[in-house]
Amino acid sequence: MKNRRLALIDMGTNTFHLLIAEINSNGEPEPLVKLKESVKLGQDGISRGAIAPDAVERALQTLTNFKTEIEKYEVSEVRAVATSAVRNAANGIKLITAIQEQTGIEVEVISGDREAELIYYGVKSALEIGSERSLIIDIGGGSVECIICDGDTIFWKQSFEIGAQRLMDRFFITDPISAADMEAEMEFLEKELEPLTEAIAQYKPCALIGSSGTFDTLCDIDVRRKGLDRTCDPCTESDLALSDFYEIYDDILKKTRSERLAIPGMMEMRVDMIVVACILIDHVLENYELNKIRVSSYALKEGLLSEQLRFAEK
Repeated sequence: MKNRRLALIDMGTNTFHLLIAEINSNGEPEPLVKLKESVKLGQDGISRGAIAPDAVERALQTLTNFKTEIEKYEVSEVRAVATSAVRNAANGIKLITAIQEQTGIEVEVISGDREAELIYYGVKSALEIGSERSLIIDIGGGSVECIICDGDTIFWKQSFEIGAQRLMDRFFITDPISAADMEAEMEFLEKELEPLTEAIAQYKPCALIGSSGTFDTLCDIDVRRKGLDRTCDPCTESDLALSDFYEIYDDILKKTRSERLAIPGMMEMRVDMIVVACILIDHVLENYELNKIRVSSYALKEGLLSEQLRFAEK
């Protein structure tokens, strides 16, 4: 009898992810395929509430390629979810319909609240959150999910439609970013994140857990600066010292795109978004007095996998 194989697809605003895992005889998932493609679904459209024609084509091509992998590995179950770019786009449903017609993949458009919940379970499967209250942040291209939790409980969660592509469209006018635009982003974040500020005052988390994306890239840069090597798999957790974050952050702010791209460990798909994302991280660290940064390589797609395994146990 063949082992159960699952395919999990995360259609993010910037990046599409495919995870194919096989469930072994002990009920544990063993990753077979991990792919990520810089689709940039929100580029040239997200701030206008639509998905641009070029982005639609990139999405369809990527999902067609994912379908090929799914068939190659004889996957028995497929779950695909779409997030901020699709749920806020006037032509989002049209894209979902086109994907189903072209690939046969059914895509579920999830709410920001649901996205935050799945991110929590993804992070929880990567590291021991423990009894200390933490703030998980996932900085996507369209939205930012914030979850205050410990290892057993979600105390508060909210999704904010202030992802890196939206912040870029609004504040990344010159390269390097100007001091005025940086200050304008900080002021914007202070207003937009007022619900988070109130929740922080109530629940008092001590640590920041960064979920995948920008945080992974910061860790890759950090270890390369130190002459080390970081392997995300099987490694699922890293620590990033506050002093190391600020050294990288200060360096990134001063550089042009070509100079940022030359930084060892920098990914081309994040070379621009990392600027506005780091300003967001700085805002969180400075205003909420968090004493450390932990980084989880697991995020939404691993949360989907965790949920599928829980369903199977019931």
